[in-house]
Amino acid sequence: MEKLTIYHNPRCSKSRAALAILQAHEFPLRVVEYLKEPLSRTELAGLRKKLGLPPAEWIRRNEPEFKQAGLSANSPEEQLLDAMAKHPILIERPIVVGGNRAVVGRPPERVLEVVEGK
Repeated sequence: MEKLTIYHNPRCSKSRAALAILQAHEFPLRVVEYLKEPLSRTELAGLRKKLGLPPAEWIRRNEPEFKQAGLSANSPEEQLLDAMAKHPILIERPIVVGGNRAVVGRPPERVLEVVEGK
């Protein structure tokens, strides 16, 4: 099996739960603490394609940075991706990537969809 990547925030209980699920299944895993290793704008655009979701569905709207940037759920995709690149705290967590597919691990059990092909 190819290595999965989890974009992880160790301070988030859902992210910790998702990581524990993947580790329990002993999947080959690369853990990226995205607050320490922010994703580039290009990487975020790639995630958007793999998730198959517009950024409005995986941006954290309750963070102060969202409001400070003058964003709304109706902001253009490009503007949302730019904001997530500048303020990685805005990225919903966790996100797990396997091959050309990615899922937001909410609830944490959803991370298994990457390997199950759902």
